[in-house]
Amino acid sequence: MNANVGNTEKVIRIIVAFVLFSMWFYLEGNLRYIALIGIIPLVTALVSWCPLWTLFGINTCTKKN
Repeated sequence: MNANVGNTEKVIRIIVAFVLFSMWFYLEGNLRYIALIGIIPLVTALVSWCPLWTLFGINTCTKKN
């Protein structure tokens, strides 16, 4: 698993995750569980690897020499 998520994208993914998690407090009933989708961008940001980016050949991580 090579890192394919850059630093800027990590910050964006973490912000999106917390926005999705905050939906838990605004939605009602079973619709609240949509907020758990925020787990996906949070985990991919923390491990610096996105399986979808691997499929499409996208790499936003800068190369370190």
